[in-house]
Amino acid sequence: MPSLLFYLLALITLGFGFMVVTGRNPVTCALCLAASFTGLAALFIGLDAYFIGIIQILVYAGAVMVLFLFIIMLLDIKAEEGKKLNLAPIISGVLVAVLLVVQIAAVVSSTGIADKTSENTPLALSEASGKIGRAALPTITNDLKEGTLPDAKLIGFTLFDQYGFHLQVIGLLLLVGTIGVVVLSKREKGGAA
Repeated sequence: MPSLLFYLLALITLGFGFMVVTGRNPVTCALCLAASFTGLAALFIGLDAYFIGIIQILVYAGAVMVLFLFIIMLLDIKAEEGKKLNLAPIISGVLVAVLLVVQIAAVVSSTGIADKTSENTPLALSEASGKIGRAALPTITNDLKEGTLPDAKLIGFTLFDQYGFHLQVIGLLLLVGTIGVVVLSKREKGGAA
């Protein structure tokens, strides 16, 4: 990926992310979040991580954003728009962001991650095939022995074999959150009437 395109996509992603935090209208913030997710997906695709880029668009910019917009529409938007800015959370948020950037810079400089590129860091395919173990699909093991990296197969295997329970818990939390918003919105409308 050309560095100019990378910086342009990064600027778009960060710009829309900033608009998510500073926006006053929740629907506009949700749409800016979808645009930020799309910019992030373009960065992944530009870095040859096609599977993660497509999943970013399908899952986050698609399904999760529909869920967010559904929940936002159930809430009372006009009550949120009338609130004034509170300076204390803004200052503390900027302070936390600065501390996070300092921590990331310290970790990157101490581990030497910044010196690694795709040219000087070979793929450890034999180590990857050893870590998968006996439960792996034969196609994954054959691909690794041939020297190719089965990106989508490895991610799917890892997600559903090692982290299947975690995915189910996240799905359950999203379902409970959605039901909670529906119940709260019905209660507020019923109490006001």
